Amino acid sequence: MPVVRELSGQVALYESMGAPRAPVVVALGGISADRHICAHASNASPGWWEPVAGAGRPLDTSRFRLIGCDWLDGGAGPDGRPLRVVTTGDQAEALAEALDELEVDRVHAVVGASYGGMVALAFAAAYPHRLDRLVVIGAAHETHPMITGIRVIQRRIVELGLDTNRVRDAIVLARALGMTTYRSAGEFATRFDVGPLELHDTHATFDVERYLLHFGERFADRFTPARFLALSLSADLHRVDPSAIRAATTLVAIEHDAVAPRWQIEQLADAIGSRARVADLHSEIGHDAFLTETDTLSPILSAALS
Repeated sequence: MPVVRELSGQVALYESMGAPRAPVVVALGGISADRHICAHASNASPGWWEPVAGAGRPLDTSRFRLIGCDWLDGGAGPDGRPLRVVTTGDQAEALAEALDELEVDRVHAVVGASYGGMVALAFAAAYPHRLDRLVVIGAAHETHPMITGIRVIQRRIVELGLDTNRVRDAIVLARALGMTTYRSAGEFATRFDVGPLELHDTHATFDVERYLLHFGERFADRFTPARFLALSLSADLHRVDPSAIRAATTLVAIEHDAVAPRWQIEQLADAIGSRARVADLHSEIGHDAFLTETDTLSPILSAALS
């Protein structure tokens, strides 16, 4: 059942599922993920990580008690912008408070991917006594400057949309731009034709353009500008001291990942020391492989949690 916890005037929701007295595994996803990890008795709808979570899967609800969370986002002011900055440390604190509410002193593992991987690292550094294992997929201890540059442009697009009363169009474009970092150039080269689908006197429409805008539209249906701005900035403010991490750590480096390239994952592993190992997730997809390449990811997760 969902657990409600308030932090700094905001309400955060957490959902617990699986074997109630089993070892606890916390699962955290990207900025568009939520507390509903997988289908369970109280909510039969598919969760955001359904292919790897559930009975008989790596995040096995017959062996583990899974806990998922919604992200804090700083609230929204009358101008559509966030009321406050929210850091990955704030998200980690909210998770700790939720575990207190659930009377969970220590968890078997925290598994985080993308933004959730950043929060998992922040939690492991701030609360080293509260977890045995840490699994981080496609995230590092700090944000790559190139990705920060792209996110800055995304936020400027959304702010321009707020200023011009075209905020939905702006969110669509911002997310479309972000999708170019979540997928690899190799995948795009094999997936889309080079030439235009339609050519007119003054403009053209491309296959890749339709793909990017489709995902932008889907995202705009669910995200407010304030939430997007807050979580985007949160990712860019992310900094963790790897030396503070004490848990046995598996760092999953995704092939062709532009958001968290392998060299940065290796840098993090070196800073954590002998407690960390790097596992490679081979895929042409890039960063989003944690969502699309679940058959390849599953044995990595199973090994990390065993």
